[in-house]
Amino acid sequence: MIALTSWLAVTSSSYFVVVHTPSFIAWIVIGLIAGWIAGHVTRGRGFGCIVDVILGLIGAVIGGWIFTKLGIVAWAFWGSLASAVVGAVVLVAIARLFSGSRN
Repeated sequence: MIALTSWLAVTSSSYFVVVHTPSFIAWIVIGLIAGWIAGHVTRGRGFGCIVDVILGLIGAVIGGWIFTKLGIVAWAFWGSLASAVVGAVVLVAIARLFSGSRN
Protein backbone atom coordinates (compact mmCIF):
# COMPACT_ATOMS: atom_id res chain seq x y z
CA MET A 1 0.00 0.00 0.00
CA ILE A 2 1.31 3.47 -0.84
CA ALA A 3 0.47 6.24 1.59
CA LEU A 4 1.12 9.87 0.72
CA THR A 5 2.59 10.82 4.05
CA SER A 6 5.91 12.09 5.30
CA TRP A 7 6.82 9.05 7.37
CA LEU A 8 7.64 5.38 6.92
CA ALA A 9 5.84 2.79 9.02
CA VAL A 10 6.40 -0.92 8.87
CA THR A 11 4.15 -3.23 10.83
CA SER A 12 3.73 -6.94 10.71
CA SER A 13 0.69 -6.74 8.45
CA SER A 14 1.28 -3.75 6.20
CA TYR A 15 3.97 -1.63 4.60
CA PHE A 16 3.73 2.10 3.96
CA VAL A 17 6.05 3.71 1.44
CA VAL A 18 6.79 7.41 1.49
CA VAL A 19 6.03 9.21 -1.76
CA HIS A 20 7.24 12.79 -1.76
CA THR A 21 6.45 15.01 -4.69
CA PRO A 22 8.32 18.32 -4.69
CA SER A 23 6.39 21.45 -5.44
CA PHE A 24 6.67 23.43 -8.64
CA ILE A 25 8.59 26.15 -6.80
CA ALA A 26 11.13 23.59 -5.55
CA TRP A 27 11.68 22.38 -9.14
CA ILE A 28 12.28 25.96 -10.27
CA VAL A 29 14.71 26.64 -7.41
CA ILE A 30 16.65 23.43 -8.04
CA GLY A 31 16.66 24.15 -11.78
CA LEU A 32 17.92 27.69 -11.24
CA ILE A 33 20.71 26.64 -8.90
CA ALA A 34 21.73 23.66 -11.04
CA GLY A 35 21.73 25.71 -14.25
CA TRP A 36 23.74 28.47 -12.59
CA ILE A 37 26.32 25.97 -11.28
CA ALA A 38 26.51 24.25 -14.68
CA GLY A 39 26.97 27.61 -16.39
CA HIS A 40 29.83 28.50 -14.09
CA VAL A 41 31.45 25.07 -14.36
CA THR A 42 31.37 24.92 -18.14
CA ARG A 43 31.70 28.55 -19.22
CA GLY A 44 32.91 30.45 -16.19
CA ARG A 45 29.70 32.51 -16.05
CA GLY A 46 25.97 31.88 -16.24
CA PHE A 47 23.79 31.89 -19.34
CA GLY A 48 21.10 34.18 -17.94
CA CYS A 49 18.28 33.44 -15.52
CA ILE A 50 15.79 31.88 -17.95
CA VAL A 51 18.34 29.72 -19.77
CA ASP A 52 19.85 28.65 -16.42
CA VAL A 53 16.44 27.45 -15.23
CA ILE A 54 15.77 25.61 -18.50
CA LEU A 55 19.21 23.96 -18.43
CA GLY A 56 18.72 22.99 -14.80
CA LEU A 57 15.25 21.50 -15.37
CA ILE A 58 16.26 19.52 -18.43
CA GLY A 59 19.50 18.63 -16.65
CA ALA A 60 17.51 17.29 -13.71
CA VAL A 61 15.76 14.83 -16.00
CA ILE A 62 19.03 13.80 -17.67
CA GLY A 63 20.83 13.61 -14.32
CA GLY A 64 18.05 11.53 -12.79
CA TRP A 65 18.30 9.11 -15.70
CA ILE A 66 22.11 8.94 -15.38
CA PHE A 67 21.93 8.40 -11.62
CA THR A 68 19.32 5.65 -12.10
CA LYS A 69 21.44 3.85 -14.70
CA LEU A 70 24.50 4.03 -12.43
CA GLY A 71 22.52 2.87 -9.39
CA ILE A 72 23.13 6.09 -7.44
CA VAL A 73 20.39 7.12 -5.04
CA ALA A 74 19.81 10.88 -4.75
CA TRP A 75 18.06 11.82 -1.51
CA ALA A 76 16.27 15.08 -0.72
CA PHE A 77 17.32 18.54 -1.86
CA TRP A 78 21.07 17.95 -2.09
CA GLY A 79 20.70 14.72 -4.02
CA SER A 80 18.26 16.32 -6.43
CA LEU A 81 20.60 19.27 -6.86
CA ALA A 82 23.59 16.98 -7.49
CA SER A 83 21.77 14.98 -10.15
CA ALA A 84 20.45 18.16 -11.77
CA VAL A 85 23.94 19.69 -11.89
CA VAL A 86 25.44 16.53 -13.39
CA GLY A 87 22.68 16.41 -16.01
CA ALA A 88 23.00 20.12 -16.83
CA VAL A 89 26.79 19.84 -17.23
CA VAL A 90 26.32 16.86 -19.55
CA LEU A 91 23.67 18.80 -21.48
CA VAL A 92 25.95 21.83 -21.88
CA ALA A 93 28.89 19.62 -22.92
CA ILE A 94 26.78 17.93 -25.61
CA ALA A 95 25.49 21.30 -26.82
CA ARG A 96 29.05 22.61 -27.08
CA LEU A 97 30.05 19.60 -29.21
CA PHE A 98 27.42 20.51 -31.79
CA SER A 99 27.67 24.28 -31.65
CA GLY A 100 31.43 24.67 -31.72
CA SER A 101 33.45 27.14 -29.70
CA ARG A 102 32.96 30.89 -29.97
CA ASN A 103 36.00 31.77 -27.87
